[in-house]
Amino acid sequence: MPTSTTPTSHHWLPFTQMATFDARTHTFVRGFGTTLVDARGREVFDAISSVWTTIHGHCHPAICDAICRQAAILDHATALGATHPVAEELARRLAALSGLDYAFFSSDGASAIEVALKIALKYWHNAGEPKRTRFARLVDAYHGDTAGAMSVSAIGTFKSEFGPICFDALTYDALGEVLEREDLAAVIVEPTVQAAAGMRIVERAAYEPLRRSHAPLLIVDEIATGFGRTGPMFAFSPLGLEPDVLCLGKGVTGGALALSATLASERIYQAFLGELDEERHLFHGHSYAANPIACAAALASLELFAQERTLDNAAARSADLETLLAPVAAHPHVRDVRRAGLMCGIELDDRERARDAVRALYDRGHFTRPIGSVVQLVPPLCSTRAELASFMDALLAVLDA
Repeated sequence: MPTSTTPTSHHWLPFTQMATFDARTHTFVRGFGTTLVDARGREVFDAISSVWTTIHGHCHPAICDAICRQAAILDHATALGATHPVAEELARRLAALSGLDYAFFSSDGASAIEVALKIALKYWHNAGEPKRTRFARLVDAYHGDTAGAMSVSAIGTFKSEFGPICFDALTYDALGEVLEREDLAAVIVEPTVQAAAGMRIVERAAYEPLRRSHAPLLIVDEIATGFGRTGPMFAFSPLGLEPDVLCLGKGVTGGALALSATLASERIYQAFLGELDEERHLFHGHSYAANPIACAAALASLELFAQERTLDNAAARSADLETLLAPVAAHPHVRDVRRAGLMCGIELDDRERARDAVRALYDRGHFTRPIGSVVQLVPPLCSTRAELASFMDALLAVLDA
C-alpha cells in the first residue's frame, strides 16, 4: 500500500487518497467570479461550483458585505430556545419560496437529512402510529455521509464498510408498491437528478405514485438540485410533488458559508405542539444552527436571484449546453451525457480515463472531479457561454490526446 513519506499537508481531506495528494498543486488561495486561484497563481474555472455550492460566483460583493455587516452586529446566538431577526426573515423567505411553512436550520446537507428522518419518526409517534419506523429511497440514492443519511443511501462505495452504524432502508421504484406498507414512515427522493450517482436522471414517471394522497411522508432532498441548478428554483415543482419535508443546503448561502434547512409543512409542525411535559417537541439541535452570519449571507443570495436575474442566465447557459455538448457526446470515448439544467455528467468509457481527463483539464484551466467514470460539469449559475465553450474545447482536446 502506498504511503506518503514526505507529507505536504496535515489537512485530512474528504474523499481524497492522501497518499497521492500534493497540497502544492491543489491549494486554492483566492476566488472571484467563476474562478479559483491556486498557490502557484494558476487561475482555473470552477466547473463544479466547489461541489455544487457556488451560485453567484466566489466572493460576490453583495454577499461579502452582508457577512461583514452581520458579523459586526451579532456574530452568533443560540437557536436553542431563542431566535434572532435574520433567522426569522430567512425562514419566512424560504417558506414563501418553497410553499412549505417552517424552517429548521442546521449547517450541512447531511445534517438536514438527519433532521428530516427524526422529524418523520417523531411525527408518527406523536400521531399515534409508532409502528411507522421504516424509510424508502430511490435506487442509487445518495443523501449524505452521516449515519442516518448513509442509511437511506444506496451507493455501496459510500456506505458498504459502515454497515454497523446504518439501518436498513427499503427501495422505492416507479411502481410505488412500497407505499402500501403499514410500517413505512417516509419516502425520501432526490428530484430529477441523482448527482452523486453520476448525474443520473430519474424518469418523471418514477415520481407519479408520490403525487397521490398516501400515508407515508414525502421527504424531498433538494440539497444538490435546489436554487436553480436544474432550471427552476426547486426541482420538485415541475414534478408536481408536494413534500411534507424539504431539505435544502449547498446553495442556500450562494456557496459562501455552511448552512442548511429542513422545511416542514403546517401539518407536520402542528403534530409537535403541546404542553412542555408532554415532550412532543423535536429533540434535535446543533450549536451553530441558524448562525446569524450564515443567515445574512443566505438573504443576500436570495436578493441576488432577483437583482441579477440568475435563473434567466442559468436558462440561457442550459440552452448553450444543448449545442456545446453535441460534439462531446459524439466522441468515441464518451459513453453517455446526462444533463438537467446546469447539472451535467459526461460518462467516459472507463474510470482511469475519467481520472486522467480531470487531471489534464486542470492543466488546461478547468477544475472538476470525477464520479467513477463520470466527469462533472456543474458550473456556477453566473457562468458565461464562453466559459462553458472553453470547458468543452478543453475536454475534447484531452479526449483526443
